[in-house]
Amino acid sequence: MNLSTPLLLAAVLGIVAALVFWPRIGLHARWDRLRRNVRRVLIEDALKHVYDYEYKKLVCTPQSLSGALSISGDEAAKLLGRLETLGLIRLHGEGVGLTDEGRLYALRIIRVHRLWERYLADETGIHEIEWHPRAEKKEHRIPPEEADALAAQMGNPTYDPHGDPIPTASGYLPTRKGKALTQLHAGELAEVVHVEDEPAAVYAQIVAQGLYPGVRIRIIGVSKERIHFDADGIEKELSPVAATNVAVVSLSSTAMREGPFETLAALNPGEKGTVISISRACRGQQRRRLMDLGVVPGTVITAEMRSASGDPTAYAIRDATIALRKQQATMIHIRRNEGRSS
Repeated sequence: MNLSTPLLLAAVLGIVAALVFWPRIGLHARWDRLRRNVRRVLIEDALKHVYDYEYKKLVCTPQSLSGALSISGDEAAKLLGRLETLGLIRLHGEGVGLTDEGRLYALRIIRVHRLWERYLADETGIHEIEWHPRAEKKEHRIPPEEADALAAQMGNPTYDPHGDPIPTASGYLPTRKGKALTQLHAGELAEVVHVEDEPAAVYAQIVAQGLYPGVRIRIIGVSKERIHFDADGIEKELSPVAATNVAVVSLSSTAMREGPFETLAALNPGEKGTVISISRACRGQQRRRLMDLGVVPGTVITAEMRSASGDPTAYAIRDATIALRKQQATMIHIRRNEGRSS
């Protein structure tokens, strides 16, 4: 046998060993970090679940944790045992409760999640369906000091775009207000203060109806199948299942926005309207663009011409002509002016 063969084999084995066991960058070190990160994410998600149940005054159990984290009952039991050993939870009877340390830990994760949703809503053009899943990933990666810097950058917001309160750095969290939309009766007036973003399929139905914190509604009719209502001047409806995920506060008749008002999309060529407001659903870069174009309360806008396909429409705003698609125009609330442009 060639004497160089054992040497070559030893060299190859040495290289393989280095690739696997080299400190910090070897495969073993990377796998160990990944395993620890997965375990940390499970711990943090479990703390969030226990906190959510406490906040809603529900009893958290191994079964509820198993369902929320999509893990087996045995894995949930082991995870709870780990949390108890770490001093983050305490077991009482059939339920689970957070210790003071566990509660602060959970609130730190919730703070990052809701701050990031606020950032996505106000500073990007990302669709609202994507806010929650993206924040789910970020909440495990941003340290507290980075979260504090993000909060300061945004002016220390107190609520996320769904109406959930954002915990302060010290762990203070105000109680959520409102009652379910399903508790209202025909003729009642209310303002949306919170929209639940889980489960995703139900949230998508709510988003499709243009409901978000700040929208004011008037109940038209209630049945076992549908809740029919007027939202900012537009008739809509939701199933009772979806409506339970919308929280509102009742309003007096004098508190409703002055009307009648329409959206810019309702104007035909030659008609004018005065801007009342921009819908709160119009956020971030899109909102800033409209305001830069002069779409602010008091501005008179004239519909000039509609494209052959019906969308977009050209509008005269101050000394400029701009094209807006119907989806954008429906976010601009106007009061129709009498008479047509010449």
